[in-house]
Amino acid sequence: MTRCLTSTILAVLLGAGSAFAQAKATAQNVPEIQYESVPNFFKLPAGLYFGEAIGIATNSKGHVFVYTRSANTRLFEFDQNGVYVREVGEGAYNFEFAHSVRVDKDDNIWVVDEGTNTVTRFNPEGHITMVLGRRPPAVQGMPAAPPPPPPPAAKYTFGRPTDVAWDPQGNIFVSDGYVNHRVVKFDKNGRFVKMVGSERAGGEPSQFSTPHGIAVDLNGNVYVADRGNNRMQVFDNNLVLRNIYDNIGVSWTVCISPGPHQYLFTSNSNPNGNTPGSWDITGEIYKMELDGTIIGKFGHASKQLGGFQVVHMMDCRNPDQIFVAEIESWRAQKLLLKPATGTPVRPTTTAAR
Repeated sequence: MTRCLTSTILAVLLGAGSAFAQAKATAQNVPEIQYESVPNFFKLPAGLYFGEAIGIATNSKGHVFVYTRSANTRLFEFDQNGVYVREVGEGAYNFEFAHSVRVDKDDNIWVVDEGTNTVTRFNPEGHITMVLGRRPPAVQGMPAAPPPPPPPAAKYTFGRPTDVAWDPQGNIFVSDGYVNHRVVKFDKNGRFVKMVGSERAGGEPSQFSTPHGIAVDLNGNVYVADRGNNRMQVFDNNLVLRNIYDNIGVSWTVCISPGPHQYLFTSNSNPNGNTPGSWDITGEIYKMELDGTIIGKFGHASKQLGGFQVVHMMDCRNPDQIFVAEIESWRAQKLLLKPATGTPVRPTTTAAR
């Protein structure tokens, strides 16, 4: 599939990336979690390669989906042993510039594509069953950037969305993203319900600067990786602010494990381009309780297997077995975590309720 927007979007991404300064986490005395990286887990067919590994997710059978972008945006499925199964959605109209992939409780596969401003649901067989947002028709050419101030964010139109999540009732939450700076709630049928944030970036509570990842716990609370503000914000199901966790560096992506005891994971990813000094203060992933208590951290910035080259997304369906997708090493890894030892770090920042 020809990507007519690629060069322009890449230029914007590179320009935007320079605006994100690396941020050292302020949490002190965090226990280290030992882990192993499974070598050569993903087995691609001959002649097929990962580009930038942008999204990663697992389904109930343990199959792994890797959302990757290079000459084309593609979605690959592997079985629980890392053996290639199939490609989902090859050549689909919503594939232009990948950003995230998630799998819901019914094993539907959701992809967020910032190049087409769409959030799309595939059923387990790989057929499209829902589309949120709309791709600008190519016949109209490249849309001109609106002069300041930016137009108000619309209910059903995204501006380079970044991630998607659901609550137990099936309501859909979208982080939207690079052009808009908001989180939008839709009902299970895709009808607009509410939003928090706006078309403008901001650093106050309930404002965002590039909300880059999103997850929802079993109580319906919404966790947003507020990347440009170096924090995570937590909202109730009505998008009313509950907490702010601002001691974990750049909250690049967020994941919540299922089960009766849920764990929260977030990555203080080293920035694109490996700016000078960034490897010394970034690259780790935090394992947390939902209340913000830090159980431990693991990983570091590195080109070598076992280290991370810009973790863009992770899967934590099994909280002791984490999958990570990395941009700059063009790879995905399966990590096996060992139990954390040491004293957890209690949260220090709580928003008024």
